[in-house]
Amino acid sequence: MDYNTILHSTSGSSLNDSTPYRRLIGKLLYLTNTRPNISFVVGHLNQFVSSPTDLHYKAAVRILQYLKHSPTLDLLFSPQSTTIIKGFSDSNWGACLDTRKSVIGWCFYLSSSLVSWKSKKQTTVSKSSTEAKYKALSMASCEAQ
Repeated sequence: MDYNTILHSTSGSSLNDSTPYRRLIGKLLYLTNTRPNISFVVGHLNQFVSSPTDLHYKAAVRILQYLKHSPTLDLLFSPQSTTIIKGFSDSNWGACLDTRKSVIGWCFYLSSSLVSWKSKKQTTVSKSSTEAKYKALSMASCEAQ
């Protein structure tokens, strides 16, 4: 996703026919099972399925261009014998411009293989970045258990 473009529900002009956008987002959602590196941006664009704009469609096409130029970046399960579990979590305080809710994410590795990941908008508005990070860590620890 282009870091200079900030997408929200009113950015851009409305599409005449939203069917191609919805089909594209559906296909990209299915693809996130093997390409977790696009799960955040696809989830972000999925928020605008009810009323997409031309900027949302351009961002979705940009994902397709990224996928075309990086065909080998997918999940890799290596045959290592050590079983070390590593986990990471983070949050982006007030990331959603429409609701001011924070976006959290985590991922867990078994040896060097990614086995669990998630990126989602929090259900409540956090009053500080510390509170948002605490909620992300709490949800990640539940996933780890």
